Amino acid sequence: MKPFLPVFVDKQLVLRSRLPSCAAAAIASVLLWAITLYAWPARAQLAGDHPDWKEQQVPAPPTFDLARLIPFEVNINAALRYGLDPQTVSIGDDGVVRYVVVAQSSTGVVTALYEGVRCAGAQVKTYARHNPSSGWVTASTQEWKLLFDNAPSRHALRLARQGLCDGATAPKDVASIVRALQFGPLRD
Repeated sequence: MKPFLPVFVDKQLVLRSRLPSCAAAAIASVLLWAITLYAWPARAQLAGDHPDWKEQQVPAPPTFDLARLIPFEVNINAALRYGLDPQTVSIGDDGVVRYVVVAQSSTGVVTALYEGVRCAGAQVKTYARHNPSSGWVTASTQEWKLLFDNAPSRHALRLARQGLCDGATAPKDVASIVRALQFGPLRD
C-alpha cells in the first residue's frame, strides 16, 4: 500500500495521506517530542547560560522524611519507586534548585540523593548520597551533567519537566515547585 493517495482538487493533483488521522497525529506528536528533547539544551544555553555564572556555596544536605515524599514516576517499568521530600527543596541565589530525592526498591532498600538542577543549562549535579547505615556521603565526583545525557539521572529530567524548572529558569518560589509536583505544572 502506498502511503499517499493522488487526488485531484480544483484541477490540481494533491497527495492525501492514507494514514488515519489518529496515526498521523501520533506520528506528529512523536516528532514534536523528539524535536523538543534535542532542542531544550540549545534553548537553555541561549536563554540564560552565562559564561560568568558561578555556583554558590552548597548548603549541607537537608534532613528528609519518607512520610513526606511526593511520589513521581520515572518509567512505568522501573523497579524503583521515586519520591521527593518537598521540605528539602530550595532555590539558590545562583538559580540552582536543590532537593532530596528518594529511590525505594521493591525489597525496601532506600537510597536518597541530594541533587541540584540548573535550569538555565539543563544540567544536574549530585552532591551527596544517603544510605540508612552510613548517613550522608559526599559524592566523589561533583560535576554538572546534561539532563538528557545522563541515563542514571532520568529522575532529574522528569522532575525538571514536572516543576523544578519553568522552561530555562527556576520557578519564582518553592511553593510553585511543590504545587507543580503535587498537581502537575500550570500552563498558560
